[in-house]
Amino acid sequence: MLTLDLSLSAAIAFFLIATTVVGIAGTRIVGIADRIADRTGFGEALVGGVLLGGTTSLSGIVTSVTAASTGHAELAISNAVGGIAVQTAFLVVADIVYLRANLEHAAASLINLIQGALLIILLSIPLIAANISDLGVVYAIHPATPILFGAYVLGLRLAEAARDEPMWRPSATVETIEDVPEEEPGGRTVLGLLLIRFLLLGVVVGVAGYALARLGIVVADRSGLSHSLVGALMTAVATSMPELVTTIAAVRRNALTLAVGGIVGGNTFDVLLVALSDVAYRDGSIYHAIGERELFLFGLAIVMTAVLVLGMLRRQKHGIGNIGFESLLVLLLYFGAVGLQIAQG
Repeated sequence: MLTLDLSLSAAIAFFLIATTVVGIAGTRIVGIADRIADRTGFGEALVGGVLLGGTTSLSGIVTSVTAASTGHAELAISNAVGGIAVQTAFLVVADIVYLRANLEHAAASLINLIQGALLIILLSIPLIAANISDLGVVYAIHPATPILFGAYVLGLRLAEAARDEPMWRPSATVETIEDVPEEEPGGRTVLGLLLIRFLLLGVVVGVAGYALARLGIVVADRSGLSHSLVGALMTAVATSMPELVTTIAAVRRNALTLAVGGIVGGNTFDVLLVALSDVAYRDGSIYHAIGERELFLFGLAIVMTAVLVLGMLRRQKHGIGNIGFESLLVLLLYFGAVGLQIAQG
């Protein structure tokens, strides 16, 4: 593992550079994801949640796994769960950018609702694991880790089945933007090229994520801040930049279902960062290294997600300006949590 011997100012400067790289690479992904959704016929919500969400989460994966492998459990967990809170707040930014109506109203999708409910379930599993004994822990890997992976796969299968045979449909309004393919399905050559471009961009994001992980630890050590605070507020925001950039880019392309799906589905993928960190963490089960700050972040992410799901169900056209009640509550929850984290040091 590379050891970085940098001053605080140098570490922050390189941190900002790596964050910029992540943002630029993330910007280029949206158009490709939209075309892949059309070419495969899977739709924006599913492609946004799995392919786009997974790709933009690469920097977070590298950050959390790298931190866990070096014994920094607090940084690994707070980066993963803090990223979910940050990305949910980023959806509000996209909602503000979309001036016509409340984004959750215009981008109504059964798949996004299912992924929101799945996210709440996945976030609850580590909380349960943190409060039970070491029973079933094998080679420092907790049983909750394979359960998380299994629950994620089952959730995706449920979403796919709902896409093929929906038993619920949102009411169409003048502001509803339906996910209508702009390209005909098929074309293996074109699809293959699109996937290659996706892979190359993913490598860029992953390398930048590795740099963020190392630099985040340096900043924590040099500044005297706790790894939980650095993970929740610094690395989580930095590694979530692709989600912000891609979501706003998707909104500007009028690919609203892709925008919401990229955040909600990406958040479900991000819970797997905790499971991957458990595998990389060799000092025991990482779930038993969850402290009070991390428990707070899990609770925050669950509440923010529940508010978002309620907003998608209520589908308020206009609240304050063009945003609904859920966007306002999500912002209040996030900035209130940030204030508490900073106050605790």
